[in-house]
This record gives sequence, structure tokens and C-alpha cells, in this order.
Amino acid sequence: VHQIFGMLMKLFQRARSEQPGQVDPRAAEFTLSLLVAMYDRSGTGYIKTRSAAAALIALSGDTPLAKYRAFFQLYAVPDGKAAWITRSALRSLLTDLTQIPAVVGESCTPACVEIATKSCFHGVLNSAIVEEKFLSWLRSEPAVLLWLPTCYRLSAAEMVSHQARCR
Repeated sequence: VHQIFGMLMKLFQRARSEQPGQVDPRAAEFTLSLLVAMYDRSGTGYIKTRSAAAALIALSGDTPLAKYRAFFQLYAVPDGKAAWITRSALRSLLTDLTQIPAVVGESCTPACVEIATKSCFHGVLNSAIVEEKFLSWLRSEPAVLLWLPTCYRLSAAEMVSHQARCR
């Protein structure tokens, strides 16, 4: 937790210097509190770095496709020229990501994660999949992660400006 807090401090200091007045001085504290609520409910003082990174990617303002690519890079296993994501790595990713809506009471059972994993690997004979298959599955908006593109759409819609008057 202390190491993650240090990284968050550096991250938000850089963001404050690039966009003065746009970043709350307590952003690192708030973000750490959120990460602790998601990944250290028992108060051990430990959070997996990969879990924290997945949450930060998911909560970033980037496009869903960019987030999906980052998830693949974070959880995939390199194998020579290609990288693969295994069933267990996908389960781990989905478990990490489902902790985000769980903070606001939208919990997902382990069965949801297992159903999603099976749907991703449907028709796959290998024990792992390449990035294209992974991205294709995520673009189909699986129910377990439906909140992710929905949040992006809501965020993007907030920036829309219409030059019309209502009476």
C-alpha cells in the first residue's frame, strides 16, 4: 500500500504540473482509499500491483479499446513472438475488475466470472488465446464488464455540446 501510494503521488504530481488546477491535491489519497476498499478489505496493508494497475486502467479516461489492449499487456504471458492470455489470467483480470462495481454494491459472484471465462474461450481448443480473440470478445461487451463501456459512453456524452435552445 505504501509503495502504491508513492507511485500515485508521483502520478498525480505529474498530472498537476501538466494541467494546473485540474487535479485535486488529495487525488492520491482518494485513489488509494478506493484501491484499499476494492483490494484490501481485510486491512492487510497489501494490494497486488497488477490489481491496482488494472483498476487505474479501467478508471482512466481512455477509450475502451485502449483499455482492453492495456489489460491484455498486463495479464498476458509472453511466448516468443506472441503473447497469450490463459484462462487463469482471464479469471484473475475479471475478478480484479469486478471489484470496481462491487465498491458501490454491484457485486458479481465467482460464477459470473466463470461464465464470462467460458464464453471467451468458447470454441477455443488451446489453453490460451491471442490478443485478437481477447479484443474481439471484449468488443462483444460481455455482461460481467458491461459497466466499462457504459461508463465510457456516459463520460463521452458529458462532453457533448449542442447549439440549440429549449423553450
